[in-house]
Amino acid sequence: MRKFWNWVRDPDNERTLYLNGPIAEETWWGDEVTPQMFKDELLSGSGDITVWINSPGGDVFAAAQIYNMLMEYNGQVTVKIDGIAASAASVIAMAGGEVHMSPVSMMMIHNPATIAIGDSVEMVRAKELLDEVKESIINAYELKTELPRLKLARLMDAETWMNQSGGGSYFFPHGGYQLTPEQVSQGRYIRCGNGTPRARSGRGRARDTHPGRHAENNRTAYRHPDRVAI
Repeated sequence: MRKFWNWVRDPDNERTLYLNGPIAEETWWGDEVTPQMFKDELLSGSGDITVWINSPGGDVFAAAQIYNMLMEYNGQVTVKIDGIAASAASVIAMAGGEVHMSPVSMMMIHNPATIAIGDSVEMVRAKELLDEVKESIINAYELKTELPRLKLARLMDAETWMNQSGGGSYFFPHGGYQLTPEQVSQGRYIRCGNGTPRARSGRGRARDTHPGRHAENNRTAYRHPDRVAI
């Protein structure tokens, strides 16, 4: 079974979680073992963790489970976006006590989508479901950014792309991180923004992913309300 997450313990004995690629494309939805496996691995250690995200998104319910697990984790959770945190992956990013971006990374938020088959009644039900899913996503954004729900809803309607500055400053109040040539060669980074910069180990290695390459397995209607096709 191919997982979209990977745990690493660095030389400083700090735990790092890498989320690379589409979320739950193969190993989460319809597999009752996988959420428990993720939870077991999360709780197998203690202390603060760093979550590196490079994902075009995926299943909104899987992302919600990961978000909730990280929010309930008994330790500091720091999120670092080193590639892209789009769609459902942006929800997971909101679980960080601190959220940082690379100067060249991106985050994208948009409305959830699904595939529905049936008569007009089924279409209305699908719309109602998507409306409720959107509200649940806004809950996570609002809790992190304290932006008005209407503004967040409009950003989602517009399919908004954000970098470290500009609109991203609402989502990333702790600033970003930058790499020196020496740290690149050593695989180390230094954070910048609020607080005193300090070096750590464990620079994430991003996969070559893009939202346009995300093709979900839509087994039935309403099963994947955060389908991404860009």
